Amino acid sequence: MLTIGDIEIHLINDCLTMVDGGGAFGLVPRKLWQRYFIPTEDNLIPMTQTCLFVRVGDQNIIVDTGRGTKLDDKTRRIYRIRSEGGLLRGLAKLGVSPDDINLVIDTHLHSDHAGGNTSYDADGEIVPTFPNAEYVVQTREYDDAMRPNERTSATYYPINYEPLVKNGQMRLLDGDTELAAGIWGVVTPGHTPGHMSVRFESNGESAAFLCDLATYAVHIERIGWMTAYDVEPLRTLETKRVWQRWAIDNDAILIFPHDVKRPIGRLVQTSSKNPALDPIDEPYFNQEDIPDLEV
Repeated sequence: MLTIGDIEIHLINDCLTMVDGGGAFGLVPRKLWQRYFIPTEDNLIPMTQTCLFVRVGDQNIIVDTGRGTKLDDKTRRIYRIRSEGGLLRGLAKLGVSPDDINLVIDTHLHSDHAGGNTSYDADGEIVPTFPNAEYVVQTREYDDAMRPNERTSATYYPINYEPLVKNGQMRLLDGDTELAAGIWGVVTPGHTPGHMSVRFESNGESAAFLCDLATYAVHIERIGWMTAYDVEPLRTLETKRVWQRWAIDNDAILIFPHDVKRPIGRLVQTSSKNPALDPIDEPYFNQEDIPDLEV
């Protein structure tokens, strides 16, 4: 467990996927990025699906819900899904049921981050996975998700969020918002225009779940490196510039959504051009759901 002042944070991995290295690193040559991840013969590299379980005061909070349990066989094959449903298993190990969750923070609505928002019930109907929780997401993100284009339609699925808005369970935010004591949803555009990171501040300590502002730790060390998935890559660059400096100035702990090797650490200014992440040994609560991989 990670503590930031009065805030408790548990890392829970929802599943493990394999993705094309070209998607994860965009224009960065393979010769450079393979120093960090060894690709398979098919040029695939691993991604965790990091979700957070957060306690502050009497509130139980989830940040991102992973891919969830509604996956079809085609999706499982494409992404070589392993350890499906890890978020719910991790919560159960903590003695927390879906009914106990008060708040779900969706950083954005891509299917690998919001797929667990909803589930199928025994009759095959779509229902909220966390029936007593308020869900939040940025208005701009929801608008884009409801009007996808040819590039984004493969990752936005209305069954993950539209029912929550219709039943009044999802609140749409308009900019930076304090969501609980010391917990802020902060707009960090680039990956999507309405993408949001989560900042934690308590008793003089700071942390941030950067989410897909920095998919892997190296993406915040080298701000010119970014994924091919970013809708507005030059905005990603400038947003990362601000957050890189914030992390160093505040000695903040950073949490990354998909990094199997360095999911958490502090950014340290070095004598070289780029700062370096000093990893923190903070295993996922359900570490057994992450198979040993050559990475």
